[in-house]
Amino acid sequence: MRLAAHETPPDPRARLSAWLANPRVQQFVLALIIVNAALMGLETSAGVMAQAGHWILALDRVILGVFVVEILLRIYAHRSAFFRDPWSVFDFTVVAIALIPASGPLAVLRALRVLRVLRVLTIVPSMRRVVGALLSALPGLGSIAMVLLLVFYVFGVIATHLFGQAFPDWFGHLGRSLYTLFQVMTLESWSMGIARPVMEESPFAWVFFITFILFATFTMLNLFIAIIVNAMQTFTESEHKATEALVENVGLSMEHELHAEVQSLRQDIRELKALLAQAGPISTPRENPSP
Repeated sequence: MRLAAHETPPDPRARLSAWLANPRVQQFVLALIIVNAALMGLETSAGVMAQAGHWILALDRVILGVFVVEILLRIYAHRSAFFRDPWSVFDFTVVAIALIPASGPLAVLRALRVLRVLRVLTIVPSMRRVVGALLSALPGLGSIAMVLLLVFYVFGVIATHLFGQAFPDWFGHLGRSLYTLFQVMTLESWSMGIARPVMEESPFAWVFFITFILFATFTMLNLFIAIIVNAMQTFTESEHKATEALVENVGLSMEHELHAEVQSLRQDIRELKALLAQAGPISTPRENPSP
């Protein structure tokens, strides 16, 4: 089927972009990421590498080549817009790290190849929403972290003065006190391992530890959770509003197009009526009378 004279051929970049966004292509890339993650897990087994290491490394290189081709196609399709998208830049970075020769002083970068598994975040929309919500919660989390740091500092100074002489390994100076309080905050052996031995020397030390746990563990950590949940809810609501706005804009565009089509049809009907009026009445031939 040939294109009409007024139609322009489709942009190859647009067609390539639509093909890359096809769900089947995305599912294929996701499957490769999962297979690649399994291969990197197998590389940690000496027995498996001794038996099938050659095939595992060869398949890993093939999958890496597919990732490189995909990134190049996306750069060609989106051009500068590719580098304005944070998720695309993330994909480019983790694939580029895998291309760096992991030898000599750069041998540590070989372990960073596992970052390719994180590309799942850019493929699965639900995971992408979670990461976006966490990033949007960072300012609030930073404020709570500063408050928590202040609480740690105050209680660390108090603990050093109260228990430093009797328990120098735990509270000998501010650094040790902060580390011990962090262990107490995680509730890891805080009672039998730290609080009760201290209470043998200072019977009222339980007041200090319980007060610290109430502030640091139950209050601050719950605030962390509350801000993350609120950020996820806000992020989801903003996505819904953006989707509704997009649907509304599409509806308005279709309404304008339909209105323009109706106006065009009305104009055509007026012109047709004018032509009929100029042509005059149409006479129909009379039937010949029968003899």
